[in-house]
Amino acid sequence: MDDVPVEGETETYTRTFTDEDVEQFSDLSGDRGSHHEAAAGNDRMVHGLLTATLPTKIGGDMDYIARTMRFEFHRPVYVGEEITCESTVEAFESHETRHEMAASFVCRSEDEEIVLDGQTEGVIFR
Repeated sequence: MDDVPVEGETETYTRTFTDEDVEQFSDLSGDRGSHHEAAAGNDRMVHGLLTATLPTKIGGDMDYIARTMRFEFHRPVYVGEEITCESTVEAFESHETRHEMAASFVCRSEDEEIVLDGQTEGVIFR
């Protein structure tokens, strides 16, 4: 990996979840809570762990392998809401066979309301 992250560097990813996303995640996870199934459109709640795929997408772009992840869900996300996740490298240390990294992330609604935040620690293998 030639382009390694740098402490303080921030990456951003934006996504709007759809009814189809929620249905597919329900099929994959087996989570069919009525709050995910009963409504459709803007009243349908997105799974918390589906929302948590936003910071994992950013990590995946870096070939980052998480050892730990901590999530705090501040409020539900609903189908049709645009959510932006910003992830910041808090610490980065290179070793012979790997890079160790700690990052924080915050996901906000289009109204700038925090819906999810947390931290992660893990590695990027060389």
